[in-house]
Amino acid sequence: MKKCAFFLILIIFAYNICLTGCSAFSGSSGSSADEWDAPDEDYLEQLSEQVDDTAEPQGEQKRVGVAMPTKTSERWINDGMNIKAKLETLGYEVDLQYADDDIDLQVSQIESMIRNEVNCLVIASIDSTRLTGVLAQAREAGIAVIAYDRLLMDTDAVSYYATFDNKAVGTLIGTYIADKMKLAEASQAGKSYTIEFFMGSPDDNNAVFLYNGIMEVLKPYLKDGTLICRSGKTDFDETCILRWSEDTAEEICTELINEYYPEGDLDIACSAFDGFAYGILKAWDKKHFPEGVRPLITGQDAEKPAIRNIAEHKMDMTIYKDTRILAQKCVTMVQALLENGEPEINDTTQYNNNVLTVPSFLCDPVVIDADNYEEILIGGGYYTKEQLFD
Repeated sequence: MKKCAFFLILIIFAYNICLTGCSAFSGSSGSSADEWDAPDEDYLEQLSEQVDDTAEPQGEQKRVGVAMPTKTSERWINDGMNIKAKLETLGYEVDLQYADDDIDLQVSQIESMIRNEVNCLVIASIDSTRLTGVLAQAREAGIAVIAYDRLLMDTDAVSYYATFDNKAVGTLIGTYIADKMKLAEASQAGKSYTIEFFMGSPDDNNAVFLYNGIMEVLKPYLKDGTLICRSGKTDFDETCILRWSEDTAEEICTELINEYYPEGDLDIACSAFDGFAYGILKAWDKKHFPEGVRPLITGQDAEKPAIRNIAEHKMDMTIYKDTRILAQKCVTMVQALLENGEPEINDTTQYNNNVLTVPSFLCDPVVIDADNYEEILIGGGYYTKEQLFD
């Protein structure tokens, strides 16, 4: 109990440090300029409630390096702190680093972890194709590597992959659009809707899986004319947005409105990320269209600003990925690797990184909209009502 209390003090101290200077969202998208300027005490309290007081250190203390991509998205902050907390309760020393979307910085951070002789690396990459050299160093040093939520490509140094079912994320987004717009009925009646696509970063393998899931549902409606994309941009290479950038999504949406939808007659903005949705909303608001005139807007990650937008009917849906579950699965993988156990996996076929098919554990994503966010997110303890609306 004393050890756990000590670890919790360290967690709170580290949380304050890692949030200092974090980037913040701004504008009319529903995000707050001071979103991450201060520690989220409610989240820390929820985190402490998950600590297993009965956990005992497993022999001599071992070190784990956790490399996260950025602090500009609340999910990565929470993922990193959650993994750190759970690993420390098991008695491991944890080096948690955020790379601020700087690839060279992430490489440097991982190199430092290797020099400090960590026993295991957990890596959520920015651009995994740029990590092959440093991952080779980890392999030569005998360090186990777990890819976290983003597959590490073009390397044989990765042992396991913990993620959500990314194709299922896309399938859920596509199915939501099809159901909400009643595309099957529209197809029979000869009715059509306009749509534009805002897809994920080309350096993130997950984005391709997500796109494929969306297109598996929507492509037949594009083919028969039920969905009309006036820009003609429907391929992944034409719709992907580097580094999942909100600002780029806003710029793209502004250009699309000016050229193809000056009357505000875009029916569907198929967005693969909450951050894109914020950018779409900013671009839309600048045009001062009549109240109530806006497209159906989708998202992913169930961030607090996105839930507020959904509650205020500015945005239609997002995909909830309970990162507490993902973090726990990753931690059990780490523990199994370090204690000569066998990590739990449920997929051995989908995730080929061009060198090998990586054994994976896939968590299930969930659709969130105005009808269920209270029951699932607040009722499930992921957010409190005060976190979302105060």
